[in-house]
Amino acid sequence: MDPAVAARLKRGADGLFPAIAQQYDTGEVLMLGWMDDEALHRTLTTGRCTYWSRSRQEYWVKGDTSGHAQYVKSVALDCDADTVLVKVDQVGAACHTGARTCFDEDVLAAATPAGASSPTRPSE
Repeated sequence: MDPAVAARLKRGADGLFPAIAQQYDTGEVLMLGWMDDEALHRTLTTGRCTYWSRSRQEYWVKGDTSGHAQYVKSVALDCDADTVLVKVDQVGAACHTGARTCFDEDVLAAATPAGASSPTRPSE
């Protein structure tokens, strides 16, 4: 990995940082995984998302067992350098439950602050 990137990355006490996977062409947020320096290096050099499994304590390449692969289109650090955004082309489900995304099952109700209107999309 580029030493300048490694120097900027902020990691937790366990050496990990969050990695958000997003569908590159639709903007759909697919999942959150965890990476360390080696997982990020593998992701950048192979073009396939590699994560660190906190439960299994091992690296895993998304899709190697399920066939639901993530092909990397771009990787970016957030402004604090403590999270990476990996834009991918997702093949099949991203969630281990078989759902397309990990964020479509339990949508929580949120209040709209007084005086605020619902957000609208700018016209295209």
